Amino acid sequence: MTETRTFTEQDPIRVFLLDDHEVVRRGITDLLDAEADISVVGDADSVEHALVRGPALRPHVAVLDVRLPDGDGITVCRELRSQMPELACLMLTSFDDEDALLDAIMAGASGYVLKQIRGSDLVSAVRTVASGQSMLDPATTARLMRSLRDPAEPPTMAPELASLSPREREILTLIGEGLTNRQIGKNLYLSEKTVKNHISRLLAKLGVQRRVQAAVLASHLEQPDTGERPK
Repeated sequence: MTETRTFTEQDPIRVFLLDDHEVVRRGITDLLDAEADISVVGDADSVEHALVRGPALRPHVAVLDVRLPDGDGITVCRELRSQMPELACLMLTSFDDEDALLDAIMAGASGYVLKQIRGSDLVSAVRTVASGQSMLDPATTARLMRSLRDPAEPPTMAPELASLSPREREILTLIGEGLTNRQIGKNLYLSEKTVKNHISRLLAKLGVQRRVQAAVLASHLEQPDTGERPK
């Protein structure tokens, strides 16, 4: 898990920006640079440009437009994070697209916001992902997982899931329902520390780093018939 990090005027959040519209880049740059603890270190207007400039600038946060003329920001997120695993990617789009949101999560994005967001909220979002937190709360994740499940067609188990123990599968299912570690512990009569240890192991087995990525995989896990859980 990424440790929470704090930034200051002397050690600001270094932001890289990708958007094909110059007016959007200028507007976001002016907005972010007005903050003492944030500095826009560079920008790009295409996927090709971003993949060349991004790694050289060593940003803490990349604000990436999802839809671009020569590709998409999700690909850029995946490629940049393969070179800079600690990079936090904040996806920015005009479209409320569940498929794009899922793709962004699996690419390792830390957050996903619409361009209609208020300026102050975008600043807060940059600070949130820079500190190591996610912009996707449990309620959003749970709703997304429910939308993935088609009751008419039982899901098949992904190969990665077969390596999980029955307890890990149970915990993964609860992650997919949006429960916190404390809530999972209460449901399964486990300590919060034990739950955290189980989650660390199952993330390693699934080959993912973030809880929300595991939640996406949980949508492919058949629900065990364990009776009704307490609310």
